[in-house]
Amino acid sequence: MHVGALDMNKRTIAKSAMCSALILSSASVALAQAQPAQPTQSAAPPAQGLAWSPSQNIGMFAFPRNGQNADQQLKDESECYGMAKQRTGIDAQAPPPKGLSEEEKKAAQQQAANNAPQAQGTRVRGAARGAAGGAAVGAIAGDAGKGAAAGAVVGTMKGGAAQRSANAQSKQQAAAQTAAAQKKADEQLLAQHQEGMDTFQRAFAACMDARNYSVK
Repeated sequence: MHVGALDMNKRTIAKSAMCSALILSSASVALAQAQPAQPTQSAAPPAQGLAWSPSQNIGMFAFPRNGQNADQQLKDESECYGMAKQRTGIDAQAPPPKGLSEEEKKAAQQQAANNAPQAQGTRVRGAARGAAGGAAVGAIAGDAGKGAAAGAVVGTMKGGAAQRSANAQSKQQAAAQTAAAQKKADEQLLAQHQEGMDTFQRAFAACMDARNYSVK
């Protein structure tokens, strides 16, 4: 009897231990699901290159021939940039020069049109020619005076129209010539700026080449 009771107690204890283990396991799973997932650490950002490249600032690219590191290249570029500025007297960071504004250009063109040569006396000459022609026609018709008067009116109108046309054309030509001169001046300013940049780039490239860099 004592042996049977002992076995029964062992089985009861084992069942109780199994139940406790199941309860603890379920509680652990529930707790794990309730807790938010911890974010994983991201990889370190890639190493950055040159923070600022003087060569790229002037539209060029420098490549080290002897494996110079980024710090050394930045130092060399900065020094060559300063030497090029000192030798050429050119500020590569200065914006291109600006000519006249559109308003100033239009004002200059209008002023040129106003100052254009204007024809004078065309109406008088037209009246005289018209009167002479009208008199000849009137003489044939038997009234030279009326013919002359009519011819003078017609001649005056033709002369006035011719004068207005000639003056308008003169104004247009003066304005067009001024606009062409303005455009040429703008082109010259840009060409001078580009020429200066080319000179600066050659000076910079020569300095970098002496320090064992390939510059394009």
